[in-house]
Amino acid sequence: MQSITLSSPAGERQITPSKIVCVGRNYVEHIHELGNEIPSHLVLFVKPNSAISNALNTHHGQAPLHYEAEICLMYQQGQFIAAGVGLDLTKRELQSELKQKGLPWERAKAFDGSVLFSDFVPLANINDIELVFEQQQQVLQHGTTAQMITKPAEILKEIQSFMTLEDGDIVMTGTPKGVGMLSAGAQYTASLYMDNQRVVSESWLALD
Repeated sequence: MQSITLSSPAGERQITPSKIVCVGRNYVEHIHELGNEIPSHLVLFVKPNSAISNALNTHHGQAPLHYEAEICLMYQQGQFIAAGVGLDLTKRELQSELKQKGLPWERAKAFDGSVLFSDFVPLANINDIELVFEQQQQVLQHGTTAQMITKPAEILKEIQSFMTLEDGDIVMTGTPKGVGMLSAGAQYTASLYMDNQRVVSESWLALD
């Protein structure tokens, strides 16, 4: 089982989520850039624990991978207790084929190595978070919780209406516009800000 780090003033703990619940189509501009319709209900899918990786690969098999940077929230005892950054890696061509046929997305989204995380940090206010994702200091994606169609509290309520969340589970809250193909050899950095202060950041070198 793969673990992620929860970092706090009391020290670091390794947390092993049983699953990762992902929100799709939660930013209007991202919906438009992929030519999708704004959903009438929350779009959700699940990645298994085995999807977690520390290596940012540009391909899975022969398929090129696209990045989607997201604000991620850690669940514990009925609430979100910490935030971090996640990269949802996607086989975009395969996802498009599956969508056209009305089939599930898991083959394009839930494969081994399809998600990377920064450390998670406890935050007092999960409703005022800013995400910045850069490639060698060029901003690729920028989004905030305020721009989300469905906010964190509503996301949690909807998930819990049909699914049990275990302590340590991660919810990925959707990606803002600017998604694209990973470039081998490029350095990518994702950061979260609150009140204009950076609270967590992580960098990855994209591997061929």
